[in-house]
Amino acid sequence: MNPLKILSEKEKNEIIEKLNGQFGIKNIPGKIITRGRERLFLYSGNLGDGQIKKLEEIAFLERVGSYFAKMEESEEQIRLSIEGAQVLQNQITKNIFEIPEELVEEWMKGNELNIKTELRGFVIIKYKNDFLGTGKASENKISNFIPKNRRLKEKSN
Repeated sequence: MNPLKILSEKEKNEIIEKLNGQFGIKNIPGKIITRGRERLFLYSGNLGDGQIKKLEEIAFLERVGSYFAKMEESEEQIRLSIEGAQVLQNQITKNIFEIPEELVEEWMKGNELNIKTELRGFVIIKYKNDFLGTGKASENKISNFIPKNRRLKEKSN
């Protein structure tokens, strides 16, 4: 198992630069921690770097902080999680798709949206004042990344 890695300021600034280009985000409030290469966690607690490393020596830590984004290496982009979109919502100014009310339930069930937009790549899905996560827009659809265990369940009669 890979050890936890607390990103340096330089590495953090590279992430912020990508997020700024994609979504207009200019600041990450806390430390970015990763285990492995893809999943990024946001930690804004009181433990310092040394204390986190010491704690990991004593006990296995699956993660520190909240999962907020995933590095998509093949596309050199970052996909925000639902929590990432919500925590950073006040900074998001680009690549926002305002979902019509009649499609909200379909989105929350985990379905892709068969809809044409001018947007391409990762987009933030927003309904009124709520940020619902990230999708991937292509010419005729927006793919959905809501995890299966968080999707709205079908109503049974």
